[in-house]
Amino acid sequence: MAGLEGTEQPRQRVGTAPARWTPMVEDELALKALELCGNPSLGEVRLPSRPHSAVAARRLTQTVVLRHWGLPPQVAEHAVLLVSELVGNAVRHTGARFFGLRMLRRRGWLRMELRDPSRGLPCLLPVRETDISGRGLFLVDKLSDRWGVDLLARGKTTWFEMRVVDR
Repeated sequence: MAGLEGTEQPRQRVGTAPARWTPMVEDELALKALELCGNPSLGEVRLPSRPHSAVAARRLTQTVVLRHWGLPPQVAEHAVLLVSELVGNAVRHTGARFFGLRMLRRRGWLRMELRDPSRGLPCLLPVRETDISGRGLFLVDKLSDRWGVDLLARGKTTWFEMRVVDR
């Protein structure tokens, strides 16, 4: 290939197909996350404050919102994104070893809560088009109907609520 002399090209392993998303595989992974971590709609689920916990939190959110609550895929997509942003903030900024995830549903609303032991408050900063980070709370502010922080005796709970149509 022109212009690529001397650069190593990645090679496809013989006998392996590229990984593809399939609903069945995603369902299995989501159910596995529910089995390993617990159901955050029944009580707080404790997750390690590590980047890989965002994957588990996204899967748990998707499973609860779509399967348990039977809400539309668009609601699930927004909830998954916003939970992921809250997890990212907790992992990056709190210094905690663990955080708690809880999901609540009441008529016309869903509420997602992330509890951590830090009393440092998250800040909604202005976002510019050229920013490459710092958009998490901006997204939470734009896609949720309400969000906030409740200070606790030890730590805080950062939450958001979304209005949903009951079927």
